[in-house]
Amino acid sequence: MSERAEDGPTPPSERIVALDALRGVALLGILLVNIWLFSMPEAALSNPTVHGDFTGGNYWAWFGTHVFAQQKFITLFTLLFGAGIILFTQSVRSKSTEHAATVLSARRFGWLVLFGLAHAYLLWYGDILVAYGACAFGVLVLRDLPARTLSAIGIGLIAVPSLLEILAALTADPSVVADTWRPAESVLRAEIETYRSGWIEQFDHRASTSFRRQTTDFVGYTAWRVGGVMLLGMALFKWGVMTNERSARFYARLAAVGAVSGLAVVLAGVAYIHAHDWGVEGALLWRQFNYWGSLPLAAAYLALVMWYCQWRPDGLATRSFAAVGRTAFSNYILQTVLATSIFYGHGLGLFGTVTRVELLAIVVAIWAVQVPLSVLWLRYFRYGPIEWLWRALTYKSKPPLRESRAGSDTAERSDG
Repeated sequence: MSERAEDGPTPPSERIVALDALRGVALLGILLVNIWLFSMPEAALSNPTVHGDFTGGNYWAWFGTHVFAQQKFITLFTLLFGAGIILFTQSVRSKSTEHAATVLSARRFGWLVLFGLAHAYLLWYGDILVAYGACAFGVLVLRDLPARTLSAIGIGLIAVPSLLEILAALTADPSVVADTWRPAESVLRAEIETYRSGWIEQFDHRASTSFRRQTTDFVGYTAWRVGGVMLLGMALFKWGVMTNERSARFYARLAAVGAVSGLAVVLAGVAYIHAHDWGVEGALLWRQFNYWGSLPLAAAYLALVMWYCQWRPDGLATRSFAAVGRTAFSNYILQTVLATSIFYGHGLGLFGTVTRVELLAIVVAIWAVQVPLSVLWLRYFRYGPIEWLWRALTYKSKPPLRESRAGSDTAERSDG
């Protein structure tokens, strides 16, 4: 068979609705943390005491976001990407050959890397698409391994940067990370002024930061974490956990165990860094608490969404989150466009001026745009605009974009 028309994109009527809803929840939740990078110096992501008011409501805004969102929703999104690799290759195999599945997957990942490079260097250095595309090439070759083996390799990969940081924390002089943990005021001020400037003036910082993230950060940290979590997502997909095939009791237990264990570890981390008064000597070990605690807490969120989709398959929330999930790629870029228009100098220029409480209000405002817009878009179109372009480039053919009335009704039933 050809690897083009016969292996076209999965139509909306064949999608797993709970998987789409979970992707929508993850995409919306990611913004709670990304908004810090959009609006503040990069160092504030790791050490919130370096910029802005950190008392009262602003402290609790950070606390709630750190405990319940930071690294949890991006973990969930990465699990979904791993599951998506299995789903995509299964779909192609059912219509064509193993070779076609491999070729189309590789083309798909290659275009994702190119999209990510454009996103990073033209819009925002915090891009994750390059890392996803690059790691996907590696995990693709492992996709047929048993779920137990995939999970074991995944946990092993995740452990690598953690062990390296723990070793550094126990043996190295803390001063080696002092400049990144608490940059000089002049460095912070220069970054603020840069992003209050125009698009051209921002480029040097955006390009150098993107390059660092895609090279040294990728090799030392991101590739291990992202690749490992993708493998866990593949395993969970094969076990039926991410396709809503398990019982309500199973999801209730997973939610309870994941929430209790994850919150215990993350809260212990907050207590640890407070005990060190946010000093550099606690910087490396403090990262480990959320690094590991985010995994069971993400699993708890997964379980809650699956349970809710079983309980209310036709519910408004299920259909709304599924619409965001079906257009996640477009919504991810839309978040960047909206946020940079608010905070960067070529827009409103509010970088470095907005409090953490106010940032939560901005996040809600962006959600209020994205959710109804996604629902409305899918009433008339089969795919989000960037999803459509990605599919067209992957299959070297143009899938239909407009939704027929009959097709729309089928899609709505599927999404509900």
